[in-house]
Formats: sequence, C-alpha cells, structure tokens
Amino acid sequence: MSLSPDTRVAVVTGASSGIGEATARTLAAQGFHVVLGARRLDRLEEIAAEIGGTALELDVTDEDSVDAFCAVLPRVDVLVNNAGGAKGLAPVLEADLDDWRWMWETNVLGTLRMTKALLPKLIESGDGLIVTVTSVAAFTAYDNGSGYTSAKHAQAVLHRTLRGELLGKPVRLTEIAPGAVETEFSLVRFGGDEERAAKVYEGITPLVAQDIAEIVGFVASRPPHVNLDQIIVKPRDQADSGRFHRTAQS
Repeated sequence: MSLSPDTRVAVVTGASSGIGEATARTLAAQGFHVVLGARRLDRLEEIAAEIGGTALELDVTDEDSVDAFCAVLPRVDVLVNNAGGAKGLAPVLEADLDDWRWMWETNVLGTLRMTKALLPKLIESGDGLIVTVTSVAAFTAYDNGSGYTSAKHAQAVLHRTLRGELLGKPVRLTEIAPGAVETEFSLVRFGGDEERAAKVYEGITPLVAQDIAEIVGFVASRPPHVNLDQIIVKPRDQADSGRFHRTAQS
C-alpha cells in the first residue's frame, strides 16, 4: 500500500456486507482510506472500488491470515472490530461444540488477534481509535443463546479491559452494542434458513446496518480528548435481548 503520509487509515473487519460494509462506506465518506477485510474477497473488491479503499482477504480465526493482513498496512488510525456472529440456538444440554468454537474463535479470539497485531500502529498514529461491535448479548443472557452470549460477554470484557491498560496512550476505545439489526446475522445463525431468519424480525422495525455505521462515524469524528466508552443501541420495539413489541402480521 502506497499512501501519502497524512492519509488516515481505517481498518474494518467483516466488511463484505452488513454493518462492516456500511461502516466502510461511512468512514470513506469522512476522508479515511478504508482497508476492508473479510473472507469474500470478490465482494470486498467491489466495495473497495466504489469507495476508493483497499480490499484484503482476511480470516480473523486464522493467525497467518491476520499476520499477512496487518503486515502490509503502513499505518492505522481506526480499527473497527466488526467480524463476528452466531451459530445455532440450542440449550446448553444440546450445545454443539463446533458452533461454540466458531463463535469464540470469531468473536473473541478474532478481536484479540486484530487488536494485538494493530495496537502498535494505533499508538504510533498519535490518535488511535478502537471500535468493537459487541451486542446487547454482552450484557444479558437468554435461553438457548449461551454460546453466543458467553462469546459476546468475553469479547466485551476483552475490549473493556483495554480501557485501563491503555490509559496514558493516545488510543480511544468505544464499544457499540447493537440490539436487533437486520443483516445476514440471523441467516448465518440458522445455517441459511431464510424463513427462520425472517421470523426474528417479524412484527418489529429493526435497526439497519447504516444505523450502526453512522454511530461509528460519529465516534470517529470526535476530537482526541473525547472517549465514548460504551453505546447501547436498540430498535424502539426492543427492550432487551428477548423482549420485543411485535405487531400482528396480516
């Protein structure tokens, strides 16, 4: 990557769709050179071409992939840890250990790998920002969701721990915890079952990816002395992880 010395660089993981894609577009519009990372390189390249960014293949569950991705970055001003997701909705008695491993590798260790690798560059920037997209599941548990809620709790605690560890360093940290956002999230969780995924948002007006992206953009545009520690955002129709107001469907 060849960039002018004063170009601000934002890295967005899970950038091939949903919140990641919307965030990449928002940050590019704010003047950042956005480096988009995800496994679907063809999709990344399309988005990068549209926003003048850089597409790099990235699997946050793979150490070598993370190392290769981070090695080519000349500088990093903003890191958005967005890669993550859920698999399955089973009670503890029927827990699928492979699903659990995937959720912990993606949400927790993926965030750890990226943050650890890029912290030196974020500090060196003189005004670094780490945004970690967690979930309302990082605050409460719900039936049949222990794999995802435990992973999101762990991811959030990892991020929150950095707030103290980086005191005195020029790095800000913001956790954004969304409620129901209509993206590919439920489709992935239910293994591509479109009907089951659609029922998650039935009778409510959910958030959309752009809602979260605009919050990331707001956070990134604050002056260096302002740290927005934690932002919880839910649809008006949602009170907590399992409590919604749903209108009857005709």
